[in-house]
Amino acid sequence: MEAVVFIVSLADCCALIFLSVYFIITLSDLECDYINARACCSKLNKWIIPEMVAQCLSTMLMMVSMHWFIFLLNLPVAAWNIYRYTKVPMGNMGVFDPTEIHNRGLLKSHMKEAMIKLGYHLLCFFIYLYSMILALIND
Repeated sequence: MEAVVFIVSLADCCALIFLSVYFIITLSDLECDYINARACCSKLNKWIIPEMVAQCLSTMLMMVSMHWFIFLLNLPVAAWNIYRYTKVPMGNMGVFDPTEIHNRGLLKSHMKEAMIKLGYHLLCFFIYLYSMILALIND
């Protein structure tokens, strides 16, 4: 059973890595003016909820399977995703808003956040891979 938890978490983590790379590429396209702000924000906003659900899935899996260290490692990122989604001001298109993305350095902060998440998901990928191999060997 433990191996199944880590296999599902590993697949979930792979999806989150690809999503982080997609965010970085799309934000880079906006930064280089290959795409306009409205198209960029609409592309990114439709992936906010799936990202939040995928992160919460990994967090809940680790809590249910009682892997407390990995649960505590996942909890801040899941909480940040929920906080970011719930604190979108009224009238904005979503977390990524085309009228504000170029103001106050938001583009740079979104890019930095995507890079940090990519590094975090890569770290989690190797933790899940190691834990999966360990669980398969022990079974």
